[in-house]
Amino acid sequence: MSKSQASFGEVLRALLPAAMFFLLFAVAGIVHVTGRVLVVDSGYALSQLEAEGRRLEREHHRLTLERATLSGPQRLEALAREQLGMGPPEAGALITLPAPRQEARGALAARSTR
Repeated sequence: MSKSQASFGEVLRALLPAAMFFLLFAVAGIVHVTGRVLVVDSGYALSQLEAEGRRLEREHHRLTLERATLSGPQRLEALAREQLGMGPPEAGALITLPAPRQEARGALAARSTR
């Protein structure tokens, strides 16, 4: 029995460096593959974010154009006439005020600078 145990120990000592070498390469391979998977995942995430950025830029340009169209003077005038019933004032509805006298202008200017 002693002889078989010694031979088993000798075999174990002979295989231990090879097993450690294999284990080292296995760990290095796992680390390398894990790193590559993380790089690929980051690439996909970056690609999705770039696509979303392009979509948001297109939407921004579309909304800017829509805002310019909706706030145009012709459209606002049409809305005022159609929905609010507004129109130009009648001839007698305008009251023209006389120009302020010279001393009144000086008093107003002095009051506004305070």
